[in-house]
Amino acid sequence: MTPPDSPTALPAGERIEDVDVSTEMQGSFLEYAYSVIYSRALPDARDGLKPVQRRILYQMNEMGLRPDRGHVKSARVVGDVMGRLHPHGDGAIYDALVRLAQDFTMRVPLVDGHGNFGSLDDGPAAPRYTEARMQAAALALVESLDEDVVDFVPNYDNQLTQPEVLPAAFPNLLVNGASGIAVGMATNMAPHNLIEVAAAARHLLENPEATLEELMAYVPGPDLPTGGTIVGLDGIRDAYRAGRGSFKTRAKVSIEQLSARRAGLVVTELPYLVGPEKVIEKIKDGVQSKKITGIADVTDLTDRKNGLRLVIGIKTGFSPQAVLEQLYRLTPLEDGFSINNVALVEGRPQTLGLREMLRVYLDHRIRVVTRRSQYRLARRQERLHLVDGLLIAILDIDEVIQVVRSSDDTAQARTRLMEVFDLSQLQADYILELQLRRLTRFSRIELETERDRLRAEIAELEALLSDPGRIRTQVGDELDEVAERFGTPRRTLLTEAGVNVAASASSRKSSAPSLEIPDAPTLVLLSTTGRAVRVDLADGIDGPAAATRRSKHDAILSTVRGTTRGELGAVTSRGRLIRFTPVDLPSVPANSVQLGAGARIADYLGITDKKERVLGLVSLTSDLPIALGTRSGVVKRVAAGGYPNRPDFEIISLKPGDELVGAAQGTDSDELVFIASDSQLLHFSASQVRPQGVAAGGMAGINLATGSEVLFFGAVDPADAVVVTISTPAETLAGTDAGRGKVSHFAEFPGKGRATGGVRSHSFLKGESSLALAWAGPAPARAISADGAARALPEPGAKRDASGTPLDAVIGSVGRPL
Repeated sequence: MTPPDSPTALPAGERIEDVDVSTEMQGSFLEYAYSVIYSRALPDARDGLKPVQRRILYQMNEMGLRPDRGHVKSARVVGDVMGRLHPHGDGAIYDALVRLAQDFTMRVPLVDGHGNFGSLDDGPAAPRYTEARMQAAALALVESLDEDVVDFVPNYDNQLTQPEVLPAAFPNLLVNGASGIAVGMATNMAPHNLIEVAAAARHLLENPEATLEELMAYVPGPDLPTGGTIVGLDGIRDAYRAGRGSFKTRAKVSIEQLSARRAGLVVTELPYLVGPEKVIEKIKDGVQSKKITGIADVTDLTDRKNGLRLVIGIKTGFSPQAVLEQLYRLTPLEDGFSINNVALVEGRPQTLGLREMLRVYLDHRIRVVTRRSQYRLARRQERLHLVDGLLIAILDIDEVIQVVRSSDDTAQARTRLMEVFDLSQLQADYILELQLRRLTRFSRIELETERDRLRAEIAELEALLSDPGRIRTQVGDELDEVAERFGTPRRTLLTEAGVNVAASASSRKSSAPSLEIPDAPTLVLLSTTGRAVRVDLADGIDGPAAATRRSKHDAILSTVRGTTRGELGAVTSRGRLIRFTPVDLPSVPANSVQLGAGARIADYLGITDKKERVLGLVSLTSDLPIALGTRSGVVKRVAAGGYPNRPDFEIISLKPGDELVGAAQGTDSDELVFIASDSQLLHFSASQVRPQGVAAGGMAGINLATGSEVLFFGAVDPADAVVVTISTPAETLAGTDAGRGKVSHFAEFPGKGRATGGVRSHSFLKGESSLALAWAGPAPARAISADGAARALPEPGAKRDASGTPLDAVIGSVGRPL
């Protein structure tokens, strides 16, 4: 028995060492932390991939799972990756595979998934139920791996090799972003638009000293896969400058009329990584706790065909805008995103700004292109060496055969060939393996053609490798090609500050806080001088009473009914329809309308082009088509409803050089009227023009004579309408001669068929060749000057082809009365 104080007997060759526990734990923890940071959680700044993602794509490429091949079970991919390259659990591998396939997570998905790969609210099916293959974009990441473009390192058991980094033909780190939690650090990068990132990289490639402001001209901000709106760009600028920042994303919401008596909020895009079920749950919690008011119901109409559509019904009497502000504040319809651009650079974690991320990637691509070119040059030089040897043998094949037949063995034949024909050992061995079918005349021509081609390619590669500038150009050209192949338009709208949901105009001032204005019936008036006011209609009032006296700007171009917070549309001469809400328009009393107090409609809508004019206001909820007429005589009626859900959109496809001259909303019983500069007037029933979609270009309206153009187009009720025409001498400057004018009853003008020339509406005197102004509409017509002052018109009743009477003052525009 061993005494208590004697040392414990140990087997031969073994010993006990005393180790400090704190030192051992510190060392073990550092090794673990380094392993997590380098081998699991952080992406490499060059290809933007974590090790597990890189191994998945590499192994799928090795398995031949290309886009032109069939899908295979995801479990097979996971098993091969785990058995060959990734010494971790299958759950982690499958989670990474699923993320690479989700189009709501990745801006450019790298895996083509078949089956249930999950949603923002639900997880994916098990790997035995789903299938996968590579996307075409993933091939761009692994392209040229067999050309020694990157270093290969041993796998976990030193039996196989794997690429240290992928060649990455596009900046995947910026395009698809990344997220991960390591030990003592984390990364969270937002996705970006491939076209914008490639353009910024190209600019930095050509201008190495480019500033951040120059790069942000190409990459203004993230482009999230789920779209939405980014509110505020200061945090993005901070992230691009120093690698850390934050921004807020808002859902894309429109206010729509769900029924004749109920409005609602329709959500078509959500913030990044926010699912509809999470939004619905938060809304229900807010309603139950009475923090959110005014919501009648929430319906999720999302499907694979139409995409996301979340309909939030608003109770009668509540402002949809006010309810939406509550939802932004209390639900994930507005969400924050914190940017933390941490990635591995030369094996070390670094926080990178936009310029640094692009620089690391470009340096990597320059090395890839250089190594690829060196590899291709070496292979072509080797092949040229063999081709030269074959040509020597074919030119004197009889002697070659004699040398081989007279040799005792292969070694002697090789030696004699090298001596007689001055060949290298490689060439001699290749000749000895030559097949008899290669001795034909055609084979010789092929070899000579191949030799010439190889020499040209070698010269091109040598020139490329000798000039760093050409290598940079090659990198930029390949970036442009990839961006063209896989790039898509921007999905996320960027705004400097919070926007009014239903308004598309630039920032506007309001005399009262928007949320305090009730969503009441209103009438919006637009004058011919471009001033707009809002008339809030009290119960029982059908419209604004006529002003007690005439005032400036009181000739009306267009009127439209709606609600204070409802959406209306403004049609411009460029063929655009701009959505807006009248909530911030100046309000005037119904019994004393003063259009001079109105806001300039161009400023209210944010129109900066001085040549673009607002031609009319329309209701987006009405079932009446919108009639349009162009300067070249084209007519179109736009079918009601189905308008694109965008702040502004083209309502007609205009030919180059053409523009709209009139827009009106009316019934089939209205008469569509064209008045041309040569005084020809044509009117025909609106029912003759079949309503079309917004993308259509319309049809022939009036047949114009050479040199003439349309001055006026409108929809007129023939019951009590007049026609105003004004002519001026051709040699006088515009606005200096009042000219001659007349007012005729609309009934004086016979109707003609569509696409005809119409009838004459004004006779020209000597020196007159065209009309200066024309208008048709309800009586009495109201004329004003360019500055809005009232002007007198002749008494109505003139013959349709009369020459008119001299006017007292220059008339700038004509419209309908208040």
